[in-house]
Amino acid sequence: MNPADQPAATSPAGTLDVALAHARALLASSPKLAIQQAGEILKARPGHAGALVILAEAWQALGDHYTVLGETAAADAAYALHIQAATRDPRLLAPAAALAEGRIAVAEHLLREHLKQHPTDVPAIRMLAEVAGRLRRYTDAENLLARCLELAPGFAAARQNYALVLHRQNKPAAALEQLDQLLAAEPRNPGLRNLKAAVLGSIGEYGPALDLYAGIVAEYPTQPKVWMSYGHALKTAGRREDSIAAYRKCIGLKPGLGEAWWSLANLKTFRFSPADLATIRSQLGRQDLTDEDRLHFQFALGKALEDAGEYAESFRHYAGANRLRRAAVSYDAEETSAYVQRCKELFTREFLASHAGTGCPAPDPVFIVGLPRSGSTLVEQILASHPLVEGTMELPDLVGIVRRLGGRKTRDEPSRYPGLLPDLEPGQFRALGEEYLERTRIQRKTGAPFFIDKLPNNWAHTGLIHLILPNARIIDARRHPLSCCFSGFKQHFARGQHFTYSLPEIGRYYRDYVELMAWFDAVLPGRVHRVIYEQMVADTEGEVRRLLDYCGLPFDERCLEFWRNDRAVRTASSEQVRRPIYQDALEQWRHYDAWLAPLRDALGPVLETYPAAPDF
Repeated sequence: MNPADQPAATSPAGTLDVALAHARALLASSPKLAIQQAGEILKARPGHAGALVILAEAWQALGDHYTVLGETAAADAAYALHIQAATRDPRLLAPAAALAEGRIAVAEHLLREHLKQHPTDVPAIRMLAEVAGRLRRYTDAENLLARCLELAPGFAAARQNYALVLHRQNKPAAALEQLDQLLAAEPRNPGLRNLKAAVLGSIGEYGPALDLYAGIVAEYPTQPKVWMSYGHALKTAGRREDSIAAYRKCIGLKPGLGEAWWSLANLKTFRFSPADLATIRSQLGRQDLTDEDRLHFQFALGKALEDAGEYAESFRHYAGANRLRRAAVSYDAEETSAYVQRCKELFTREFLASHAGTGCPAPDPVFIVGLPRSGSTLVEQILASHPLVEGTMELPDLVGIVRRLGGRKTRDEPSRYPGLLPDLEPGQFRALGEEYLERTRIQRKTGAPFFIDKLPNNWAHTGLIHLILPNARIIDARRHPLSCCFSGFKQHFARGQHFTYSLPEIGRYYRDYVELMAWFDAVLPGRVHRVIYEQMVADTEGEVRRLLDYCGLPFDERCLEFWRNDRAVRTASSEQVRRPIYQDALEQWRHYDAWLAPLRDALGPVLETYPAAPDF
């Protein structure tokens, strides 16, 4: 330890002020030492007000540091201890302790009972918001934090929580407004800058986001997860070599961080060296490796061995990675199948005809739906190369509307969606379409009249899209079921897509998707345009012309040279769509055919009739 960082003496008379000043000086550079210093003061003078303030601020600063490093669990624990240290009201000590110890249900009960008697107690409201956030009830957390700031506008800690919850609720403009207020007072706060960079990235503002990340890595050059986040942003912006350098820097600092190795493999066009493979195998041999790191290493090694033509061992690692990931996520295939049946019962010809023309007439959105790894990024890149079409990203806004309509607060509650749609007034369908356009407006950076929403899972909401945006285009990107499903099985997704971690489940999901899209082909003929990946590869110009005709767009040669488009791409195919169409991916699944029987069984007749749909 540097002598300047040594805790100052606190016991002799007259040194307390020096100790407090020293503790405060440590807040920004070393919150752990500030916590230690404040603790020493409190040992000497129990209950000292100045030391309690510093202790609370130091725990918050430590939480900010952990947030920058991507250590979510450690950040949550630090923030909980900040709340505990900041709470001096003896009536809140018990719920604060429960929150810090992870006894969430106890903390919630105590806080609700307290707030019945003291409904304007700001610290208690903020603590209850923290409980709601831990339970992922973000709407509740948002409302509670808004109430906090209404009662106490200067409550910076609550405002920081509010900005985070707004970001998680996909409300970037509101989140940025809160962050800018906070950064005006604390321009160097790493947690605030990190969160602002993430929000900016979510709306396609990659230049300012990269500037923020660059500043953070300059100040935290030895923190591996900071370099990894920077690498992700550089990759999205198309700066491939810089992203590789950032991932390499991360790996040099922490070779056991599996996600950094997978991030390199996930570039798809990257190839590991023999030395890299030796390191990966060595890390997988460790007994203390976490499941999270292990599954990332296995996905990465599966990709490296596939590139080397060692398919049996490659499949073994892909399968091992998927087993670990499947054990950590929640997915119910029965729920997806039941949802498809409910949609078929609801979206009849008669129901759709009775609601014709009730939505928002704007033609702006172009929805590209299907499964991940279906060629949807290729379709997006082709369309985004047209001067009248703007590419954005996989937008969460329609899903946000669906979740609100569903009204579920927990997974155990039944969703009201889509069953509530017949109860809506005609004006409500138009309002929902207008809401979608308003929510996505922040993603539109050019004056192009059309924009793309490429969230593949929106296939499940084809009926809603038609009702609320009857003039929007819907493009179904489809790829051979074995090729598409196995490509998904090889992929570790940053979030969502929980059906991809089991061959039977991804096969069943593909079958459900085909069934629902076939239903809409029958009840809304011609409403959805289908792009078959293999046909796009075989006759690119012909398929591009068909695609543009469907969208009502004139042919443009730039759509055939889509790889020249330097727009940011956030999906796993980002590097692949930056080169001309190639046929390599069409038959890759055949190398693994010996292990795909569970997938074939799950697909059933969908596989036999492809590219047509079977009779359901």
